[in-house]
Amino acid sequence: MNPVLSVKNLKKVYGKKNPFVAVNGISFDMKEGEILGLLGPNGSGKTTTIQMLLGTLGVTSGEIEYFGKNFFRHRSEIMQDVSFASTYTSLPYILTVSENLHCFGKFYSVADIESKTTPLLKRFGIYDKKDKPVSSLSAGQVTRLMLVKAFFTEPKVVLLDEPTASLDPDVSLDVCKFLLEQREKTGLSILFTSHKMEEVAELCDRAIFLKNGSVIADDLPDNLAKSVSSYQLRLTITDGMKPTIASAEKRGVQYTLEHRVIELSLDEKDIPPFLNGLMQDGVSYASIQIKEPSLEAYFLKIAEKNR
Repeated sequence: MNPVLSVKNLKKVYGKKNPFVAVNGISFDMKEGEILGLLGPNGSGKTTTIQMLLGTLGVTSGEIEYFGKNFFRHRSEIMQDVSFASTYTSLPYILTVSENLHCFGKFYSVADIESKTTPLLKRFGIYDKKDKPVSSLSAGQVTRLMLVKAFFTEPKVVLLDEPTASLDPDVSLDVCKFLLEQREKTGLSILFTSHKMEEVAELCDRAIFLKNGSVIADDLPDNLAKSVSSYQLRLTITDGMKPTIASAEKRGVQYTLEHRVIELSLDEKDIPPFLNGLMQDGVSYASIQIKEPSLEAYFLKIAEKNR
């Protein structure tokens, strides 16, 4: 299957005398119906990449193709099927919600704008704001309006730059549910940036990590998590804390203590023998929790190395 978006050796350099490389020759593809995470610490090049993919920022070098067509030669045609939303951009504040959406509807040649926008305004709980100026909306309401703007044109590709950053957890969860519904319903492809790693792990089919403008990883979220993180075994010890600590130290297992609770970092295969060893030592515990490796641990590790 041909990718809906193909990026090859994309580069952005600022300045000539003391050049700063913001994006350093990155390459990736996005398949039809894929939700692809574009992740990395602040300053890693995510937003710069999206701006180049939209054509709002010039490219130093490299190639971009949508639907097999050269973006630089067919931008106007391609952008009829591509939309964008971000927490960090807004709409003209003096215009009402409806006026803004009608303007964008005209840009995309949408025939019946109201019939397309009304269900989405209701879906995101801002239908009662449709005749209000954007300046009267809260940050969260503006973010939801940006999502309405991105989806009512029925795009084939959506670029989302931290679309849930200013939203409450329950609204963020509903947005993620909406994105999955839209993918299932229309088969659209989504490029998604976020600092909420639990959200990324739940939503994205694949994740690309950027560091200092370069791609350092491209894999399934679960595989990335397991590459840097162990399982966390949490035990509430009722009898036998000393032999538990001794067993951990003998095996070279990292652990932390808090009153009668010990948390240990173990590979999955090492958990059963460790627990069997505790049983043989007569250790008793009141509760046990096993936490799988997380994408958040991977992100923190990357961010730490970036300092």
